[in-house]
Amino acid sequence: MIDIVEAGYKYNVFEYQKDFLKVYLNLKKKGKLPVLCGGTGMYIDAVLKGYKLINVPHDDNLKKELEKKTDNELIEILKQNKELHNRSDTSNRKRLIRAVEIALYYRENEDIDFWFPKIKSLNIQIVFDRNSRRQRITQRLKERLQNGMITEVENLMEANVSVDTLKYYGLEYKYITEYILKEVSYDEMFKKLETAIHQSSKRQMTWFRKMEKDGHKIHKIDGYLPLNEKVAAVKKLLFTQ
Repeated sequence: MIDIVEAGYKYNVFEYQKDFLKVYLNLKKKGKLPVLCGGTGMYIDAVLKGYKLINVPHDDNLKKELEKKTDNELIEILKQNKELHNRSDTSNRKRLIRAVEIALYYRENEDIDFWFPKIKSLNIQIVFDRNSRRQRITQRLKERLQNGMITEVENLMEANVSVDTLKYYGLEYKYITEYILKEVSYDEMFKKLETAIHQSSKRQMTWFRKMEKDGHKIHKIDGYLPLNEKVAAVKKLLFTQ
């Protein structure tokens, strides 16, 4: 599921569930072991828990009514109608209004078929200590910037992917776009980006701890082990489940 939509497309967790399921069922049919690697904690959780998601149509009349309300009023409506899985629902006004629109649609359509298969999973997390994780993030960022990340964003801009869309993607795309537009210096861009990725990493670790509290067993493997020992540890877990 790499390069499955055009750059500039605003992908979402509903589409992720749908696309994941196609691949998952196809691999199961072939007798192959599906391996889900990477993605944010919320996207992984959406698959393991089978979040009840559908493609909700836009309601222009409702949207106009919601636009009259304050952010705090919208957040209260949202809290009354759904569990807040992710802060992205309230990260900006446009997303907040859409999140409320979706929540109210669910409330008015309780008979919707939300079928999603129950997935028995072996959950493995490669772990490093906090300081090492921060150093690895910084080093990876330096390498990505040196190996063409800025050129990638420039190419997207030349391909008419809008500035607003690139900033919507967040993290690398947002801050590199600001640098290309000369809104920040290279050093400012690097510092902002480094801080944002560290913060994102911290949120992901919090999410995985929440998954464990919710009943998902996550097996930890020392990130400093040689590759062959990591593979052996995974095989042992796989064949003893």
